[in-house]
Amino acid sequence: MKTTPALSALVQRFFTERLMRQRRVSSHTIASYRDTFRLLFGFAQRKLSKAPSCLELTEIDAPLISSFLDDLESRRGVGARTRNLRLTAIRSFFRFIAYEEPAHSAHIQRVLAIPSKQHDKRMVDFLTRPEIDTLIGVPDRTTWIGRRDHAVLLLAVQTGLRLSELIGLNRGAVVLGRGAHVNCVGKGRKERCTPIAGHTVSVLQAWLKEPCRHGSDVLFPTVHGSRLSADAVQYLLAKYVAVARSRCPSLKRKRVTPHVLRHSAAMELLQAGVDCSVIALWLGHESVETTHVYLHAHLALKEAALAKIAPLTNGSIVRYRPPDTLLQFLSEL
Repeated sequence: MKTTPALSALVQRFFTERLMRQRRVSSHTIASYRDTFRLLFGFAQRKLSKAPSCLELTEIDAPLISSFLDDLESRRGVGARTRNLRLTAIRSFFRFIAYEEPAHSAHIQRVLAIPSKQHDKRMVDFLTRPEIDTLIGVPDRTTWIGRRDHAVLLLAVQTGLRLSELIGLNRGAVVLGRGAHVNCVGKGRKERCTPIAGHTVSVLQAWLKEPCRHGSDVLFPTVHGSRLSADAVQYLLAKYVAVARSRCPSLKRKRVTPHVLRHSAAMELLQAGVDCSVIALWLGHESVETTHVYLHAHLALKEAALAKIAPLTNGSIVRYRPPDTLLQFLSEL
């Protein structure tokens, strides 16, 4: 009779075989899934008084996982989005073991049936053209760091690259001249090239003539030649936004992050009349549905649609009266 492998063995195979070898997911995905299972097994250890390496598959059941997700919200204070992200990692693992251990299909299906939590979907934040011009004009271009930071901000807001894509660029990723573009590797290890506008080409041409720091091939290095970290870019952006707010009052009402610069690039394309399917390719979205969030945030498009609607006539307004007591009950809910 075949025995069920220990949970620890299944988890190790999930990470090494499924995620790393078969799917070849990014290091960011590995880190996110790793953190999810660290939290889950820590919670299980507190609840079951059992070391994670000694846990059995059947002990990680739907009630325990639901309690774990509730604990994330109540004790750690995470939001619905983070809760759903942790649940996605757990589902991925249980879909993997559905093939490895079909005898436990009923147990697995109960876990997979745990629903995601609905949450409010906020409109995306973005900068207007005057706000963009103010921000990218803040760095002091008489210094090496100022020229680097100006090039970083300009490329980010013009191409819409993700932060990880931006800091991962090497000098060879920039192709100038006719058909100027930048090559990057985005989510899902998908390569794409993004066109560069004329002014950005001029700035990058000048930047690439700067001496390499310690022989580094990184496009935007630190003073020591190493690659900028995500925290470093967030810090320098916050520093320049603080100055820009004194010059452009509308920025005081906005929270500006590297991802807001990406949203701003998308909105610039949308305002220029570029189709959503092209914007999706530009940004490296898996589905054009992801790009539709920019349509919801584009007030000018909605106002243009409103202008095409015929005005309402000045007819008499009659209050609705339900014809039935049951309908009245439903209307008052």
